[in-house]
Amino acid sequence: MSRYFAGTGDLLRLALRRDRIQLPLWILGLTLVQTATASSISGLYETDKDRIAAQISAADNPASLVFSGLVSGASEGATAMTQSLLLVLVAAGLMSILAVTRHTRQNEELGRSELIGSTAVGRHAALTAALLLAVLANVALAVVSALGLSSAGLPLGSSFAAGAAIGAVGVSFAGVAAITAQIWESARAANGAAAAALGVAFMLRAVGDVAGRTTDGGLRVESAWPSWLSPIGWGQQLRPFDEDQWWVLALPLAAFVVQVGVAFGLTRIRDVGMGMRAVQPRPPEATPALLSPTGLAWFLHRGSLAGWAVGVSAMSFAFGFVGDEINDLIGDSERTAEIIQQLGGTGSLLDAYLSATIGLMGLAVAGFAVQSLNRMRNEETSGGMETVLSTATSRFGWMTGHLVVTLAGVTVLMLLTGISAAVGYGLATGDMGAEFGSLVGAALVRLPAVLVLASFAVLAFGSLPRLAVSLPWAVFAVCLLISQIGSTLDLPQAVLDLSPFSHVPGLPGGEFTLTPLLVLLVITAVFTAAGTALFRRRDVALQ
Repeated sequence: MSRYFAGTGDLLRLALRRDRIQLPLWILGLTLVQTATASSISGLYETDKDRIAAQISAADNPASLVFSGLVSGASEGATAMTQSLLLVLVAAGLMSILAVTRHTRQNEELGRSELIGSTAVGRHAALTAALLLAVLANVALAVVSALGLSSAGLPLGSSFAAGAAIGAVGVSFAGVAAITAQIWESARAANGAAAAALGVAFMLRAVGDVAGRTTDGGLRVESAWPSWLSPIGWGQQLRPFDEDQWWVLALPLAAFVVQVGVAFGLTRIRDVGMGMRAVQPRPPEATPALLSPTGLAWFLHRGSLAGWAVGVSAMSFAFGFVGDEINDLIGDSERTAEIIQQLGGTGSLLDAYLSATIGLMGLAVAGFAVQSLNRMRNEETSGGMETVLSTATSRFGWMTGHLVVTLAGVTVLMLLTGISAAVGYGLATGDMGAEFGSLVGAALVRLPAVLVLASFAVLAFGSLPRLAVSLPWAVFAVCLLISQIGSTLDLPQAVLDLSPFSHVPGLPGGEFTLTPLLVLLVITAVFTAAGTALFRRRDVALQ
């Protein structure tokens, strides 16, 4: 039996070395988000009455339950969990999915597993090493998160309950990724399937919370049965800073054991490099659309763009729908209203809220741009780019195809952001034209900031190919943190100005100024031109 796991320790050390930057950034970033939220609660609600009123309002609002999470008590810790736990649970699951797929299916797709398999390595060693890496990362996340919450003045025992919930949910989705990595033949498909499972878990939890009932004077939501079918729901049902139901941890851990058993069983019956799902044969001849670089880029990106379009539309619709009740949700908390206005700019509280949420969706679309342009690096390392360049296609033409599709994609997504938010707000108020023009304009005005991050990804690809994936994501993470918690932490203006999103007009409600948008477009042009020129002069970097 031990021969199946030979070399696991060596592969684990290799995986730790490869992820020595990515995983610590994940852990520190998520801990910072949760700690900052917990630290801000006392300032957000000046009195216990304000905090209780906000929790009652959140428990009674379906949109808040869907996108903020379960309400379970009105203590400072329970309020912090309502505002941050759901986000961190989802992010922990995503971190685990990406880590497991990166060290299993991606290695097979790039031929690394075949090379490693020619040595004295057992058949289950790679999967075991990837799962151990995910478990270690989630344990570290659980401990660091607990210490962060405790440092914010929250009870130590409940802080560790919150950390345990996060780690257990992350481990559960590591098991999901272990299975999808055996079924699908490409890393993108395996990640997509695992992310779809994450989305289903999110929706089951949302349906269960919305269908639940409130108790304890409206301060506690008793979720309906769909929440108990979701790993994310299990994490919330532990109810940190309320009941601390430690027994709930048995559910995600038991699911992980079953998932690992299934993944190992599939590993034994499939060939290396192949998936359990049969690959559909392609037509013997390419369609005319695939005969151009732009057509090929569209073929590669269309599935991802469709998924992003659905997600962006749904989130924007929900944010717009909640807009009509923002005053009730905030209640009498002057500090919360102040922070929303800091995030969203001048104008009424409604305008500030809509501006802040449109800005958040702009950051999400920037994530699509970075992911889309990272596909160029994937094509380079997998050999797909070299095959295309062996034809009459030039480097400039090949890159232009990806740039055109990405530009069109982010433009469509920003339009969908504005339109969906306007429709949601219109349905809530009964006046479909109330904010339609202003919300669409507010979405489009953030397009130059999105393009700056996209152009930086182009620059990184052209100048530093080995950092072309991690460096743009690191910059994206910095911009996200600055935009979402920079004002809360009272960071210096010089730090806030590092994000391109800090320079766009705060529409709706704010004053439109053209100059910063033109500056952002000039920066975009310079970064794109420099990245393109450097790419044309450098060697192809397969590693």
